[in-house]
Amino acid sequence: MNDAVATMTYHPQPQAGEATPWAFPAPQRGELPNGLTVLRCHRPGQQVVAVEINLDAPLDAEPAGLEGVSTIMARAFSEGTDKHTAEEFTAELERCGATLDAHADHPGVRVSLEVPASRLAKALGLLADALRAPAFPDGEIERLVRNRLDEIPHELANPARRAAIALSAELFPADSRMSRPRQGTEKSVEGVDAAAVRAFYEAHVRPATATAVVVGDFTGIDLDAALADSLGAWTGSAAEPRPVPPITADDTGRVVIVDRPGAVQTQVLLGRIGADRHDRVWPAQVLGTYCLGGTLTSRLDRVLREEKGYTYGVRAFGQVLRSAPDGTGASMLAVSGSVDTASTGPALDDLWNVLRTLAAEGLTDAERDVAVQNLVGVAPLKYETAAAVAGTLADQVEQHLPDDFQARLYERLAETGTVEATAAAVNAFPVDRLVTVLVGDAAQIAEPVRALGIGDVTVITG
Repeated sequence: MNDAVATMTYHPQPQAGEATPWAFPAPQRGELPNGLTVLRCHRPGQQVVAVEINLDAPLDAEPAGLEGVSTIMARAFSEGTDKHTAEEFTAELERCGATLDAHADHPGVRVSLEVPASRLAKALGLLADALRAPAFPDGEIERLVRNRLDEIPHELANPARRAAIALSAELFPADSRMSRPRQGTEKSVEGVDAAAVRAFYEAHVRPATATAVVVGDFTGIDLDAALADSLGAWTGSAAEPRPVPPITADDTGRVVIVDRPGAVQTQVLLGRIGADRHDRVWPAQVLGTYCLGGTLTSRLDRVLREEKGYTYGVRAFGQVLRSAPDGTGASMLAVSGSVDTASTGPALDDLWNVLRTLAAEGLTDAERDVAVQNLVGVAPLKYETAAAVAGTLADQVEQHLPDDFQARLYERLAETGTVEATAAAVNAFPVDRLVTVLVGDAAQIAEPVRALGIGDVTVITG
């Protein structure tokens, strides 16, 4: 019998390395001979390159009665060019391992491309063809219009989407494009045809008013040559600056109930417009709003979810509608969630009490510290991909912000104190200046809501 005692040799325990400073990537800015602005950002190791194209084709430029034409145009960019049919274009993208998406919003149309770095030159050529010479074939436009018309009933049946549509219609003047759905109504989309799409394209899509953002690992890639051979071949006329209408809204405190008889839940959405990213209060507004309802540890969730059990979650947020340095921009400040029908009145009462308490007592230093940690501390993870960096840079472009805005925003968030964040949150959500939309069973919720005294109550059908 072997009496030897077995021994084990342990390797040294790994130790954490020194934390390296992080800052949001700074792009290089340039311009192609055709007037196209280019922002490039070399990100070593990012073998999937992201490209974002900002087109100055905002929703308020759509012809009256043809709201939704920009959405149809955006979707039609991948439906064939002067070189490829729709099927051939899709096949060419697949051979590159690329994806191409596009959407329209208030600031303009965004076209997004992702492709392996080794196929970048080929994919840029396809993207350039889609922008330079889209076919907009009658049959494909008709199909896209039908698809969009099929989507509308589903959106109206979705309580969250229905609430958003109702809030916009209530908040903004009837003659404002922001009062109507971003992708158009059934009546306006029905009027869109290939001729309308081509006319909108000719009026608003040109390289001189567009910006390309390219982010990824450019090692071994002659990016200048790739851009010159693709997007550099896109031609178009210059354009006069287009007047931008100011954003106005009526945030007089009131309640609109979109009646859904028999609904077991009430969708809650309350909002108003506030400062955009050019305003010096923006960092404090972001921080205060996050403390109010940005995460599971926020005040609204703590009361309505954890203490009362009214909801699975409620969120407060600020969404930029249009941003401009001359003060014509604005953001939508909102609180959104859903509660069971019987709890609608008590939940709204508690929500308003949270807002009143915030105004009376303010945020705590602990709430502020957690918010800064969540917003600033996770930023390096948020921007691990080229697409995330490209999307934020493209946001800065369409909102007329400096290229270092995001980097400086994190610095300013870290410097913002509790008192400043409290003041911004209170100013963002004043208890007497909120338009509240409820999608639910009016027969059960109207009277309890009226009893709260948070504003006149109007009931509309469906």
